[in-house]
Amino acid sequence: MKSIILTILTMLSLNACGTKQTDSNNKTMDNGKSIVIFFSHAGENYGVGNIKEGNTKLVADIICEKTGADRLEIVCLKNYDMAYKPLCDLAKEEQQQGELPAFTLMMNGKAIEGTANLDDYTIVYVGGPVWWGTYPQVMFSFFKQYDLSGKTILPFTTHEGSGLGSCVDDLQKAYPKATFGKAFSLYGHEIRTEAGKKKVENWIK
Repeated sequence: MKSIILTILTMLSLNACGTKQTDSNNKTMDNGKSIVIFFSHAGENYGVGNIKEGNTKLVADIICEKTGADRLEIVCLKNYDMAYKPLCDLAKEEQQQGELPAFTLMMNGKAIEGTANLDDYTIVYVGGPVWWGTYPQVMFSFFKQYDLSGKTILPFTTHEGSGLGSCVDDLQKAYPKATFGKAFSLYGHEIRTEAGKKKVENWIK
């Protein structure tokens, strides 16, 4: 008799441990997922020369590796393959004119047709280089098209002296109904060093 009772109790305990929470509509709820949304510029970069992978992409790679987050890359359709100084002038012009360049998206390395579905993500890392004090204008094209309200946003930047600039303020203006976690900035040239990688890992922790 005792063995039967113990068996029943064990089964009940296992069932309880495996039960997922449900809402009032009886839909399964989970802890949500995380995603890294970023724009990165390869080619000529200040402080690191001509590079095949942008500084911000290398930060995004570490975040995805350490957290298991999905990766959503913003790819500008405008040509930014130029020397550093002309690119700075172009970035300034785009910002002054409020230009919103067209873009496509790459989800985990594969091109997306149509729009990306971000409904299941609760934690969103948003990263890019700092161009004239804030994110590149193509990122604002994304912000205008995609609503991140209700999500937790973790901003990050790569730079060579601008820090976070006004990136956090501009994100908060774009998404006033989102929750914001601690932001992070890193010198672009640091991401290619062990010390720089460690800074990213410490921020994630």
